[in-house]
Amino acid sequence: MSDPELEAIRQQRLAQLQSQYKPNNAENKQAMEEKMQDMKNSILSQVLDQSARARLNTLSLGKPEKGKMVEDMIINLAQHGRLPGKLGEKELINLLESVNQQTQRTTVVKFDRRRAALDFDDDDL
Repeated sequence: MSDPELEAIRQQRLAQLQSQYKPNNAENKQAMEEKMQDMKNSILSQVLDQSARARLNTLSLGKPEKGKMVEDMIINLAQHGRLPGKLGEKELINLLESVNQQTQRTTVVKFDRRRAALDFDDDDL
């Protein structure tokens, strides 16, 4: 076979393989995301009691980024065995307060005041 024919066959085969795996890849990705979400929910239901779970859901509705961050933190603590038992609402509130203190930014304003001697408006002397 000559090079142009071989290259055409390769391109055709590559197109076939890509068409086969594109839809499946999207479906697999979606299925994997659903599976991960189910695992996340099962871990959270094992670690949190009903009132803490309700508070976390309320937080996630109001501030999705912060809710996801707290969920990931709780899952991480649970996977490493750092949680003594089920977290109640009070323990979750304490955890949220510690997260707020860590993420709270302080604003510092610095003034660069010029001295009166550096005022060049009096050049007409």
